[in-house]
Amino acid sequence: MKGSGVLKEKLEYDVVVVGGGPAGINAAIASGRMGAKTLLIERYGFLGGMSTVALVYPWMTFHTSSGKQVIKGIAQEIVERLMACGGSPGHLRDTVGFTNTVTPYHPEKYKILALEMLEEAKVDVLVHSFVDKVEVEGNSITSIHLTTKSGSIHVTGKSFVDTSGDADIAYLSGAPCLKGRESDHKTQPMTMKFRMRGVDLNKVKQVMKENPSNFYKKTPINELDELPLTGVQGFYKEWNESGVPINRDQVLFFAGPEEDEVLVNCTRVQGLDGTNVFDLTEGEKEGRKQVLMMADFLKEKVPGFEKASISAVGTQIGIRETRRIDGQYSLTIEDVIAGRKYEDTIALSGYPVDIHDPTGKGVQANDIQGDGSYGIPYRCLVPKGINNLLVGGRCISTTHEALATTRLSPSCMATGQAAGTAAVLSLKERVHPKDLNISLLRARLSENGVVL
Repeated sequence: MKGSGVLKEKLEYDVVVVGGGPAGINAAIASGRMGAKTLLIERYGFLGGMSTVALVYPWMTFHTSSGKQVIKGIAQEIVERLMACGGSPGHLRDTVGFTNTVTPYHPEKYKILALEMLEEAKVDVLVHSFVDKVEVEGNSITSIHLTTKSGSIHVTGKSFVDTSGDADIAYLSGAPCLKGRESDHKTQPMTMKFRMRGVDLNKVKQVMKENPSNFYKKTPINELDELPLTGVQGFYKEWNESGVPINRDQVLFFAGPEEDEVLVNCTRVQGLDGTNVFDLTEGEKEGRKQVLMMADFLKEKVPGFEKASISAVGTQIGIRETRRIDGQYSLTIEDVIAGRKYEDTIALSGYPVDIHDPTGKGVQANDIQGDGSYGIPYRCLVPKGINNLLVGGRCISTTHEALATTRLSPSCMATGQAAGTAAVLSLKERVHPKDLNISLLRARLSENGVVL
């Protein structure tokens, strides 16, 4: 699909994927590689979702706490191709210790690589396009409407994949959706992430070795010299004495991608709804105010930041949680902690439960039992009420607590690949996604490198 100066007001596709983040990229690649005429729609002018729009960094994690890799497939292919072009060092041991590994990546190289892989899969991409209407006949979506600079565009499709992060297509189609925790519907806080250059990471590492009690760290002190510093969580004393009016309990930043650069994950904007435009407006203002406060604190109080300065701030505030579908099955925190697997498992994840308190300072963390991984059932990707819709990424069907692990980028990549694969198989088998033969889906995913 190439621009010609003439608006084509109606587009027709087999599979339409809405949302160009990690889930949507992988869903569209999977669909295109299976021969379906596929369109990927993104509201920004570039792809990558929260990984690029909100500077979410690094990717964590493709592995279990013991180091076994459980997320592969297209996700691993992306990592390997980034490594080949100098866009990632690959999977590194997490010196913070919250996970076993983290995967740094260069966001600008990821943007280009995603487009290259989509082009190779013969997927059409349309950016600067916002879905504002979904048309449904019976229990099936017939088309969606896009608002663009060149006018309204009408897109028809046989199957749709919602990877919007906010369950926009599911919500607009009338599929039942949920939001936040059950007691009050409050969601995990938003965070405006930012980068700083000019950081002396060797000095930071030395401070960690001299005062280990001031940091959260599972890596033994004597191993720090042998490992690249991937991240730091702590500086508790400096933070507690600072009086900075941000409702959290420690400093958290990650090293890279440049040798004097860090990604700071410290702002916290609570009590706002990421699907409410008025709340989003307030969140953007508050988040950027907190960035300046946080940068001043780091420069004045944290060793190694004396000469640092802000080099980038997220295009938009980072969103951890908004709407999610009420699907054929909702994954629970009990499922995750127990490491349960299912007959219809379409992806594994080893990321622990990581709930940023919607109202308080802390983070609730729970490890995964058994082999350190849990299964994500296919049923979590299938909404109720709409026959030709699948969901991947942050808005799959879970409880508020379980979302705190499935929302992470590698997990979103995995559910995205599964959703894109299932969309095409459903068309080829001439069945609704909810009636798709699970053995057929799992066999195809396994053939394409997915760990089940």
